[in-house]
Amino acid sequence: MAKDKSIYTCSECGGTSPKWLGRCPACGAWNTLVEGPAEGNSGASKNRFQALAKSQPVATLSQIEAADVARTPTGLEELDRVLGGGIVSGGVVLIGGDPGIGKSTLLLQAVDALSQQMPVLYVTGEESGAQVALRARRLGLEGARVRVLAEINLEKILATIETERPAFCVIDSIQTVYSEQLTSAPGSVAQVRECAAHLTRTAKGGGTSIVLVGHVTKEGALAGPRVLEHMVDTVLYFEGDTHSSFRLVRAIKNRFGAVNEIGVFAMTERGLKGVANPSAIFLSTHGEPVPGSCVLVTLEGTRPLLVEVQALVDAGGPSPRRLSVGLERDRLAMLLAVLHRHAGVSCMDQDVFVNAVGGVRITEPAADLAVLLSIHSSLRGKPLPRGFIAFGEVGLAGEVRPAPRGQERLKEAAKLGFSVAVVPRANLPKKPIEGLTIHPVERIEEAIQVLRGLD
Repeated sequence: MAKDKSIYTCSECGGTSPKWLGRCPACGAWNTLVEGPAEGNSGASKNRFQALAKSQPVATLSQIEAADVARTPTGLEELDRVLGGGIVSGGVVLIGGDPGIGKSTLLLQAVDALSQQMPVLYVTGEESGAQVALRARRLGLEGARVRVLAEINLEKILATIETERPAFCVIDSIQTVYSEQLTSAPGSVAQVRECAAHLTRTAKGGGTSIVLVGHVTKEGALAGPRVLEHMVDTVLYFEGDTHSSFRLVRAIKNRFGAVNEIGVFAMTERGLKGVANPSAIFLSTHGEPVPGSCVLVTLEGTRPLLVEVQALVDAGGPSPRRLSVGLERDRLAMLLAVLHRHAGVSCMDQDVFVNAVGGVRITEPAADLAVLLSIHSSLRGKPLPRGFIAFGEVGLAGEVRPAPRGQERLKEAAKLGFSVAVVPRANLPKKPIEGLTIHPVERIEEAIQVLRGLD
């Protein structure tokens, strides 16, 4: 009996190889080739990415009419913020997150809200229709106009979309959908790529807004080929600890809006509710100021957020530890060297632990000054003044560089009752901000001197 032919497909880029290799010949990734049955030469395979959008004649750039795309609000303000104002006709959104984080709950709430103004369709491949209805009852959703289809066959899903003609459609999830034109199992690289291509073509051709729910790997990245992220218009990540009631939705790609926007939700018995003042989540409630605590004004997309940075400096040993949660560990080591060289504050024989309160991840370098001041406060055992904030990037030469949109950060801090700020001199506003005393600095040693003067 003849043995079925196998082919090895890269889970990162979708490239193929007739035999297993440690390194993908297409993208160079290691240990990403997965064995699967060889696909036949079907017409769909040949035209996988063909006609994702209607072909247009060649035109001169200056003569092309450009207008803002129309958006329809979803009824969830925090989700609209991440999407750039609402859903776009023909747009394809990919949302990923850990199991049980709340993806299906959020999308079911959005579908129910949108059903009041447009035809909608919820396609579930992981649950039955009864399970979806049970969740809707638990969330207190009426669901009178929400059409539900429990199906994983791509051809039947496309036929239903053609019949129902929804303006908004959710596919939960893309890893469960399979096409009869391929012999591989659902969730394989070929199936995910093929099904996503067909659904994207349907969205662009018919004007239906489609949301694809994606699984994530143990590293937190979206499962399946990386080409999946390039194919869609918007990629959202659902973040948060399942033991906490707060969730973050972060946009890492958006063709119709700003990237790195975040939406903050609180998980309640009635589903996910938007948080109007997310800064309150990331600030600890101390009765009195404590050593090692400094409030940072960071930017998440276009939104200023106040986040508390905590540091603990303790007696170490011959091999002191450097540990950071929510901040880059390598940057922490660099900042400690700058603090020693330019400010004369040594932590060589001390364990240094830094944490961003609330589970938020801070990636921008404007957190440098707040981290250094919190470390200095913990080392001295003296708290920073009440109502104190700081932000600014610190260079290897000890200079304090400006942060983007500094005036908006300061206004947000003043609005929340903060009264003292240490900021880069270049971020000093031309007009004073009511209720806020600002100390501009150019070097890290100047910032340390300002702190000692505030004691």
